[in-house]
Amino acid sequence: MTADASTISPPTEPIPVLIERPRWRDTFDSLRVFNYRLYVISQVIANTSGWMQKIATDWLVNELTHNIALVGVTVFLQFAPVLVFGVWGGVIADRVDKRRLMMTTQSITVVLCALLAILTLFGVVMVWQVWGVALLLGMVAVVEGPARSAFVNEMVGHRRLRNAISLNASIFHLGGLLGPAISGVLIVVVGSGWSIGVNAIAAVLVVVNLGCMRVRELLPSPRAQRSKGQIREGLKYVMSKPTIFWPMVMLAFVSTFGMTLPVLLVSFADTVYKSGAAGYGLYSSAAAVGALSGAVLSTRRLTVRLRTIMFAAGLFGLALILAGTATWEPLFIVFLASIGLSRLLFATGAESTVQLSTNRAIRGRVMSLYSMIMLGGQALGGPISGAIADRFGVHVAMAVAGIVPALAAVVISIVLARSGKLALKIRLRRPRNLVQIVPRSHRPVRTVRAGQSRQTPRSDGAVTRNRLAEVSDSPPR
Repeated sequence: MTADASTISPPTEPIPVLIERPRWRDTFDSLRVFNYRLYVISQVIANTSGWMQKIATDWLVNELTHNIALVGVTVFLQFAPVLVFGVWGGVIADRVDKRRLMMTTQSITVVLCALLAILTLFGVVMVWQVWGVALLLGMVAVVEGPARSAFVNEMVGHRRLRNAISLNASIFHLGGLLGPAISGVLIVVVGSGWSIGVNAIAAVLVVVNLGCMRVRELLPSPRAQRSKGQIREGLKYVMSKPTIFWPMVMLAFVSTFGMTLPVLLVSFADTVYKSGAAGYGLYSSAAAVGALSGAVLSTRRLTVRLRTIMFAAGLFGLALILAGTATWEPLFIVFLASIGLSRLLFATGAESTVQLSTNRAIRGRVMSLYSMIMLGGQALGGPISGAIADRFGVHVAMAVAGIVPALAAVVISIVLARSGKLALKIRLRRPRNLVQIVPRSHRPVRTVRAGQSRQTPRSDGAVTRNRLAEVSDSPPR
């Protein structure tokens, strides 16, 4: 049935994905689907090579300019198109065949990466050429991002969607574990060009695997008809559902300030610990180890609550602050693993909550807004973090990257608690449940007359655990 903003369950209620904790043998449940197995194979290769290119590109700009702020400009150009045109990418994704759209975007990626690799290998590459390719790849991401997010549901169906989202995160960060390490070695031994060229070859494999899928087994989403106001419809839909709106608000702070870590790691490797490209790859891999652990843990979660998402965002901010204050390299690496773990728990919780709360007919537009916030935030945050690092030092920049998301998580949690009539309770006698969010009790004014017994009315803030937030498969309003 169709729900409006007035009938949506309290924002802190769980998303009913599973009714019992999944068995360990079901941790990879989505891989039982043939098309998704093909997709996973291509994504393992593509994500590893994508991380290789990212490390190589950032280091290449650093070698050409010796300016960390210009590395931030490279990040900005990669993500700026999503910030400007992201919502239109979602409209396109809702209107067309998503598999064919991804085959087209990956074919363009082959050409762009091969061109940049050739320029680098022949030693004629210039900064403006790196920036041009980064900008064009950002344009490709405008339509590919929302199409890829919505296509996962077409492969695995609604029941396996959250498991697939967690596995996608595991794959992404497995690439983040292997890619930087491999790229760091390649850069030292043969230069950046080979890392970029590998990504072109990987994009070819993605196109081939998408072409080999069993189209008849896909569960295509209904395509949106061409009409006016589709972007406005998507915005209204997001604003009307707390389980979509608040994760996106938190994502804006996390992506703008907390997801610019690669920019800062370049400076740590180059100027703080003087470990060079190999050290840069090691730091990125350390963060990916934590993220991979978080991705596996996220497949075991029974429910996803907004309070859990905010808690993970707060831990992410705290880990960044600790990393910014670390002066001993081994301790810094440990904090990087903590950053990866908490960031991944936040990311999978936020994305699965948004996707599972969204009607399939409008999911492309909603996920385009999600991608626009995530990638656009990084586009804005890259130059900001680079400028802070140049002016005040990279340790201060890292601390600021954590302080802002941590404060945002606290403020949003307070807003959610007040709107849901909840309160924070500390139980000193129960260390395992030291901090809990409970219904806020109200002390009634007790007026007792002769012959009447005292009664304590039920708290208006009671929250029934079995009231579930809406998972909409009804037409969007």
